[in-house]
Amino acid sequence: MPRRRPSALRGGLPVRHPSRFRYPCIDRLSASCAADLRRLEHARFLNGATAEAFWHWKALADGPLRLIVDSVRANRCGDPGCCDPGYFRDHLEAVLHALPKKSARELRALVSALDDRILTRATTIRAGHPGVPWWRDEL
Repeated sequence: MPRRRPSALRGGLPVRHPSRFRYPCIDRLSASCAADLRRLEHARFLNGATAEAFWHWKALADGPLRLIVDSVRANRCGDPGCCDPGYFRDHLEAVLHALPKKSARELRALVSALDDRILTRATTIRAGHPGVPWWRDEL
């Protein structure tokens, strides 16, 4: 009996395409932290949402200064993630509280470095209402 071609054997199987992330993975994270983050996103959040939020927060920290200053005076449309940069920081904060301690400490070091960069560049972030985070009140 002749041998069957591999394409004939796999003819009915669906073709798997490697998934591409819209946003790059978070650099400088250990493999265990990335695995914890992947498990958490699979259970509670959307896949890749933390990398997207980190990317946007990093873009705000490294981008032009007018993005930080003008976001205070900008008209907000109410759509989360559109004109409200604090939405991404809220997501990062929720992830930081949900991760295990070691992984949260590792991610918090990266996020706090971005926070420090934003705070040093923005000279007019005022203290707002007590109990409201600074990124929610002014950004």
